[in-house]
Amino acid sequence: MRSEPLKLVALDQDDLKILSAHLQDAVLRLADMVYMPAERHFAAVVNRFDWLAAENGDGKHSDLRRCRCALRFDRVKRAQVQKIRPSEPFAVAELLAITFEELEAPAGYITLHFAGGGGVRLEVECIEAELHDVGHAWRASTRPEHKVTECETVPPSAKVLQNTK
Repeated sequence: MRSEPLKLVALDQDDLKILSAHLQDAVLRLADMVYMPAERHFAAVVNRFDWLAAENGDGKHSDLRRCRCALRFDRVKRAQVQKIRPSEPFAVAELLAITFEELEAPAGYITLHFAGGGGVRLEVECIEAELHDVGHAWRASTRPEHKVTECETVPPSAKVLQNTK
């Protein structure tokens, strides 16, 4: 079950798409996300599903695994949330995708989309992100599956998000 730890850096939209693919169906507690305005960082610790192992394996249960990893975005000017309640820090959220909406190059909005329509939108000077595994993988009991709802398909620019500043 041991594999090389994943370590990725994203500096443009294509890199961010790769990060998003690796984080599809990651789960996290709301308490494991933090925005640090003075340092201009947003960070989260997530349990990512290892899609590469699941797709490259022989389809057996032993190919299903998760790994704890750290996700960090730098040069963050502002963070906003939608349908996420910081007052419920032990609530669990499922990350579906990460997208980028360019404003005035290279600045824009990075949005973390969660199941059920929740989201975190980061206003950034540019794309500067890092993802790396921080522990050993463990066996997952199931392969993530979910239905896409209408609220999950609405572009982030069409949603009004609450400022957390």
